[in-house]
Amino acid sequence: MGGSKLLDIPQNLMMVCGLYNGAMEGNATVGAQARGWGHKLSVWESPEHPVFDCVAFRWWVLLPNGWKIMVAEPVPF
Repeated sequence: MGGSKLLDIPQNLMMVCGLYNGAMEGNATVGAQARGWGHKLSVWESPEHPVFDCVAFRWWVLLPNGWKIMVAEPVPF
């Protein structure tokens, strides 16, 4: 969410590779796709917004304690 240190809370942090992070910030198409997958939130969105795991092909909600829970229902793109 724009790199604000105030938003550095476990449920708002996601580890991604440097290449993807740069693409999310520098390429509008990749940024839009990342927002659709919950990888990049707008400041008005809740950190409880589900995120898509492209490897496991599942949606998760990230928790304040650093854990995650799987979303039971598919989230539309």
